[in-house]
Amino acid sequence: MRTLYALPVALLMPLLALAGTKADLHAPHADQQAKALFDTDWQWRMQHQPEYATTVGDYRYNATLSDTTLAASRAAIAWQRKMLDQARLIERDKLSAQNALSLDLFVYEKDQLLRAAAFAPFMTQPWPLSRQQGIHINFAQTVAQMPFATETDYRNYLGRLDALPAHIAGLTEQLREGVRTGWVAPKAAMRGVPGMLKLLRETALTGALAQPFRQIPAAIDKPVRDALAASGPATLRTKVMPALQELEDFVRTEYLPAARDAIAASALPGGQDYYAFLAAQYTGGAMTPADIHKLGLLEVARIEALMPAVIRRTGFKGSFAKFAVFASTDARLFPSSSGALLARYRHLIKRAGNGLPLLFNSVPAQELLVKSATDLGAADQGAAWYEAGTADRPAAFVVNTSRLNTRPLWEMETLALHEALPGHHLQVARAREIGDLPAFRRLGWNAAFGEGWAMYAETLGPELGFFKDPFSAFGHLNAELFRAVRMVVDTGIHAQGWTRQQALDYMAAHTANGAPDNEIEVDRYIAWPGQALGYKAGQLKIKALRDKAQATLGERFDVRRFHAAVLDNGALPLPILEQQVDLWLAAAMLKKTAAPAAAAVN
Repeated sequence: MRTLYALPVALLMPLLALAGTKADLHAPHADQQAKALFDTDWQWRMQHQPEYATTVGDYRYNATLSDTTLAASRAAIAWQRKMLDQARLIERDKLSAQNALSLDLFVYEKDQLLRAAAFAPFMTQPWPLSRQQGIHINFAQTVAQMPFATETDYRNYLGRLDALPAHIAGLTEQLREGVRTGWVAPKAAMRGVPGMLKLLRETALTGALAQPFRQIPAAIDKPVRDALAASGPATLRTKVMPALQELEDFVRTEYLPAARDAIAASALPGGQDYYAFLAAQYTGGAMTPADIHKLGLLEVARIEALMPAVIRRTGFKGSFAKFAVFASTDARLFPSSSGALLARYRHLIKRAGNGLPLLFNSVPAQELLVKSATDLGAADQGAAWYEAGTADRPAAFVVNTSRLNTRPLWEMETLALHEALPGHHLQVARAREIGDLPAFRRLGWNAAFGEGWAMYAETLGPELGFFKDPFSAFGHLNAELFRAVRMVVDTGIHAQGWTRQQALDYMAAHTANGAPDNEIEVDRYIAWPGQALGYKAGQLKIKALRDKAQATLGERFDVRRFHAAVLDNGALPLPILEQQVDLWLAAAMLKKTAAPAAAAVN
């Protein structure tokens, strides 16, 4: 799943005394206090992370961009600390069960944000630009999620374009502070960024940023349409393009020469502790990088032992290494056109959707589109990703139709299950339909939970009638192997001194992925330390919880109720998820022991 502005790039903190909120926090009921605090923090977040607000369908701040200055980052940290202090004043034992869970999650998330912020000189992740993410990718995606139906919508967009130079100036300030403090990105993570910025600038008048001004609705009065059609390109030309040019020049001439050759997060100031924190955060537990590396090696060995039997089912005679070459090069195993690729995904998602009632009591009603990626940087992205929807914008399974010779048919069933149904779309859309949860839970995200669920969803394929084709069965196993390899490679790079080439060699030896995809993946791990660990860690935890539930309940186990226990609280950190499943199991066991007693009385 692609998450835009998942962590605050930088936030403005007016440090008001929570005007209008102090009284709420001293309301007679703890539940009211908690709800008031959650709402206060959410409203602040919408105002000061307007890009994220757009993503979740709150368009009140569409005329603005987040304040990316260092002062704003410091203010954001102060806000998070104030919210945490306020949360700790609430009497948890007087809360309802759901509000107590919300408070636990609120405290956990604030604590994690503040612990992360203690390492870096600014509140970001851990630098605002890389080959995989940054304004050169995210800004056009934000624009694509804005409504363009009224004059106000267009005025908002013009305001957002006007705000871009200041936003970019703040990014430059962050990058300079990174150079000063030693918190600079590796050169490998910045490869191609100047060129991507240049491409966005050169296509500003013809590409995605100008698109809204070429299709102004006829419902808007013609004089206004004409004015907007003129103002848009003028603002792009006079405000946006020069700002992008300045950022490109800065990155090319000042930042890249100062970027570090070392690729490991451990090379940062305090980097060993920082990576250990990230590894624990993304795996939802107390595992050290060494523990995770060892677990990854065990999982790689376990899955590789299953490969020969699956390969034999395809009729191929030869080793895994030879089959990997065949599977990644034979033209018969790749789509003939982007249209054929999209049509096949639509069919697979429909098949999965038809089978969901077998495994789930509740299926989200929100529409899911299948569409082609239009991002300028699509060639550097993965094969597909999920974009969450809003009340007025359908969710989307986005297919990367670039480089069709790297999109094997055998990976499609697994990708459809992961990104769409019963993976990201089911989990995200279902959480958003739980109306009695606070917004930060309905719309929240936790990488280990979200990616772990999506990977667990892949394993539901046989129960939904998938993986009967031997090549698709291989693709499913290769995808699981790939996520185990991530554990080895990520920790190898950031904790064990691996070079980029060592990482590429290991991926080439232990997956059937093509070399271009492996390069994208390795550079992603370099740029985003720890994040790739969450997939396998989350899947293993959810599988362990299911195994525990089946062993405990025996014949009374109902997979639909188990899935509800996992999903119906929104995205949770893995330790809190385990607590909730244990509570569900305890309640189920009480019902089991109470039933015979009731029968005896009758």
